Amino acid sequence: MVAPPSVRVLALVSGGLDSPVAAYLVGRSLGVEVSVLHLDNFPLLKETGRLKALRCWEKLKRLKVVGEAYVLPHSHSLLEFYRKCERRLVCVLCRRQMLRVAEKLAEELSASALVTGESLGQVASQTLANIAVEDQAVKLPVLRPLIGFNKEEIVAISKQIGTYLDSIIPGGCCANPRKPATQARLEKVLEEEAKLNLEAMTAKSLAGKKVYS
Repeated sequence: MVAPPSVRVLALVSGGLDSPVAAYLVGRSLGVEVSVLHLDNFPLLKETGRLKALRCWEKLKRLKVVGEAYVLPHSHSLLEFYRKCERRLVCVLCRRQMLRVAEKLAEELSASALVTGESLGQVASQTLANIAVEDQAVKLPVLRPLIGFNKEEIVAISKQIGTYLDSIIPGGCCANPRKPATQARLEKVLEEEAKLNLEAMTAKSLAGKKVYS
């Protein structure tokens, strides 16, 4: 049997329960090479998110399902959203910017798709309406291997692959608004993004890149 040609993808890993499992599910596929990206909100938030993400990456690397990891700063973008944009849209704006940065890094790495850990409807950014708006920010396909999984199934896999205990350490990487939008409209999101210098924000993230291998 001839192995299929290798495909490279870039998986966004936060250090929470879902995204390491998503990276694992894609990485175990024959002929797929997975690089890992963590967008770091330190010093705006505690460095716990970055440390958890790297510990999960190390577990996945031992399983030989991922390659190198990239850590890029993101706190400057999150701060801009909170300073200049409607609070209820911060989650969607944040996800769109993460995908934008990931797409630029993917271009550098010759990766042909992005991988994220959304499971439909578990949090505000994961409604169908919001996912559709988020995907409009990039041209690369966004793979969501957990989209139909429930939390119990995700927890079971995280325990199986050894990322569970790291993922549940207190201290996340998000600063969610009190009442996030669950049915964001693209025209309103674009109106809020017009208040920002998205190109400069993206460039700043890429300039702060750190590589772990």
